[in-house]
Amino acid sequence: MLRLDKFEKYKLTFGPTPIEFLPRMTQALGGGIEIWAKRDDCNSGLAMGGNKLRKLEYIVPDAIASNADTLVSIGGVQSNHTRMVAATAAKLGMKCVVVQESWVPHEDAVYDRVGNILLTRLMGADSRIVPDGFDIGIRRSWEDAIQSVKDAGGKPYGIPAGASVHKYGGLGYVGFAEEVRAQEAELGFRFDYIIVCVVTGSTQAGMIVGFAADGRGERVIGIDASGTPAATRAQVRQIADHTAELVELGRPVREEEIVILEDYAYPAYGVPSAETNEAIRFAARTEAMITDPVYEGKSMQGMIDLVKRGFFPAGSRVLYAHLGGAPALNGYSYTYRNG
Repeated sequence: MLRLDKFEKYKLTFGPTPIEFLPRMTQALGGGIEIWAKRDDCNSGLAMGGNKLRKLEYIVPDAIASNADTLVSIGGVQSNHTRMVAATAAKLGMKCVVVQESWVPHEDAVYDRVGNILLTRLMGADSRIVPDGFDIGIRRSWEDAIQSVKDAGGKPYGIPAGASVHKYGGLGYVGFAEEVRAQEAELGFRFDYIIVCVVTGSTQAGMIVGFAADGRGERVIGIDASGTPAATRAQVRQIADHTAELVELGRPVREEEIVILEDYAYPAYGVPSAETNEAIRFAARTEAMITDPVYEGKSMQGMIDLVKRGFFPAGSRVLYAHLGGAPALNGYSYTYRNG
């Protein structure tokens, strides 16, 4: 039994997210593999929700205990994470500074004025665009932003990109695994595989630890969307090891339990390929399930390809973790102008 309950949690989500069967998608992919989705994109009333809120629920108590008055975080221009940090700050009555680095080599006339960044600004966050490129590690621009809050007399609380390399970054998705187990008991079956997008690493790392508790760590299939898989894998390993210790898994996470498939991140982080765009349209037209070009479109592309290539044995039940991110679609308005 994992010891998740010893950590304080600040409620930002509605509660357990629904799991739904996707019959039209299942049939369109041949009918031999059942496709289900866990809808973490529908997990909260805070600014369209998403996976970062599960993580922030375990981070917020620490922020409050530190007597901080300003949350400081970082992401790309169309970052889902910075949107959720801005939402959390607004909900808590804190100030918020977010650094928006130029992680994506994408040109669209409205890219820096719509979608996630628009919502971030609407919620009152101080959004600072800087020209630095993509990197999942600790960034100088973020450290500078933390210092600027101190210099202005504020009390900052730093939250790294994706809330991932925070000491409690992996806990939320340990909770995801425990939630799935309870829902499986109600459904009367266990999922054979879980598909999840991975970039900064704590979503998959938390899932691996959570599902390792019943011997399914290696059934969490990470679809890389970073385009820097070696760095992502190293970060997943680091977060999984730390999280396993926190929740007292009782053994090390094994190397074979960290499964990250590298074939779907091209041509670059945040830049959709023709296959990603096809996957986004497929999900939208079979199930009205909206995925984005940065994260979910690529994990959807990966899942579709794995089904077609026979990766999953016949009769498998596959759970697609929908992590949110649809507001980013607005930054790609020219790509999807005709649907």
